[in-house]
Amino acid sequence: MAEPREPDAGGGVLAESSEVLLDEGRVGTAERHDEEWAERESRNQLKHVAGLGELKDVTEVEYRKVRLERVVLVGVWSSAKTTQAKAEESLRELAALAETAGAEVCDGLLQHRLKPDAATYVGSGKAREIADIVAREEADTIIVDDDLPPSQRRGLEDAAKVKVVDRTAVILDIFAQHATSREGKAQVELAQLEYMLPRLRGWGGSLSRQAGGRAAGADGGIGSRGPGETKIEMDRRVIRTRIARLRKQIREMAPAREVKRGSRRRYGLPTIAVVGYTNAGKSSLTNRLTGSAELVENALFATLDTAVRRAKARDGRLYAYVDTVGFVRRLPTQLVEAFKSTLEEVAEADVILHVVDGSHPDPFSQIDAVNEVLADIDGAESIPRVIAFNKADMCDGATLERLAALEPDAHIVSAASGLGVDALRDAVEALLPVPNVHVEALLPYTAGALLSRVREYGHVSAVEWRDDGVRVVADVDSRLAAQVVAASVD
Repeated sequence: MAEPREPDAGGGVLAESSEVLLDEGRVGTAERHDEEWAERESRNQLKHVAGLGELKDVTEVEYRKVRLERVVLVGVWSSAKTTQAKAEESLRELAALAETAGAEVCDGLLQHRLKPDAATYVGSGKAREIADIVAREEADTIIVDDDLPPSQRRGLEDAAKVKVVDRTAVILDIFAQHATSREGKAQVELAQLEYMLPRLRGWGGSLSRQAGGRAAGADGGIGSRGPGETKIEMDRRVIRTRIARLRKQIREMAPAREVKRGSRRRYGLPTIAVVGYTNAGKSSLTNRLTGSAELVENALFATLDTAVRRAKARDGRLYAYVDTVGFVRRLPTQLVEAFKSTLEEVAEADVILHVVDGSHPDPFSQIDAVNEVLADIDGAESIPRVIAFNKADMCDGATLERLAALEPDAHIVSAASGLGVDALRDAVEALLPVPNVHVEALLPYTAGALLSRVREYGHVSAVEWRDDGVRVVADVDSRLAAQVVAASVD
């Protein structure tokens, strides 16, 4: 009778290692289960963000004279991508955007989950809970703090039974309200149509309006009858045609912009591009620096059309400030593309003045958002920059000390009170490019207009009034130097 064989040493080791692997697998599985349960418990509770239902300064805007649209804000955040504090700050910014668009914020809800639900963004159960909140608040619209794909928007609309829009739609609506120039209106319409095209939705008969059979025409005969064109296909075709027409119009407006830029380049006029987050006080600071009276409003995206304002340096030389459109976190790509002509002013500038709202709870996140947009502009990274923390009159001493410690090269200013504006102006003028052609010439007294241009567009070192003319020593650009040499009597 055969004796049973004992397991060899190798088999014992394999068995032991298998048990270890099984134990590690159980531990890893348990950790994943714990993480999933923690995420489920967290997303089962909607967090109400306080302070979003208080609408301020309602009577200041004309379009708020009618009944305001009541909205509920909804956001989803994940620990892997952001923090709860940043998610709440983003929702507060969305509330400011909604109020600027002319809405009344009833409530703000945040849900913590690993990723948005593919069907309804927040999940079917939370969608029903949000529907109850919408009904209780008598809200008209849900605004989602994200860029929603069409499927999630439709799913949330079907569950909540009200209109659902996303962050991009709100920003586009604000731009449409504030655009004034012909080019600005065309750029905003182009961005809106590009946003709308993949999000067209038809209900009921609108998807089945087909010109087939006799509807196509009794005289069509054989070969002309068929399913026809659906209503939504017609809408897409009309939008594509309108987009092509708008792009052509914007291209035709480019020569006018080039003429304006060309005149500044022709006279060697240096330009300062004023950039920054929306409502940082760019227009107010530009007014303070130049003495102009550009539109100033305590609202997001009050400035959409580029404004150029001249200023005079202490040595009499002229230069210009270019007030540009404000930026925002997650600026829609449609707007970046549509306003590329406006952003070209930044690439053509000699100095970039970056204005930051110093009273904001997190100004450095705004700096990062602006830098992300500037990084997409060709040539902007090589342009010297000056950072100015505006609204110092609204900051306490501890905040000012913190800003100065974190950005020692930045300027602390207040466009309202004028604090630090003179020092900022000196810093900007010190970065202006110096003309690279040195001229020494004796101009006749009849060349007064030329002498005036030398003073305005060049750097004059000395002027001597003599019997035979005016002796000028200056640094000018090549074009102006040729004119000086041609008019010289030496």
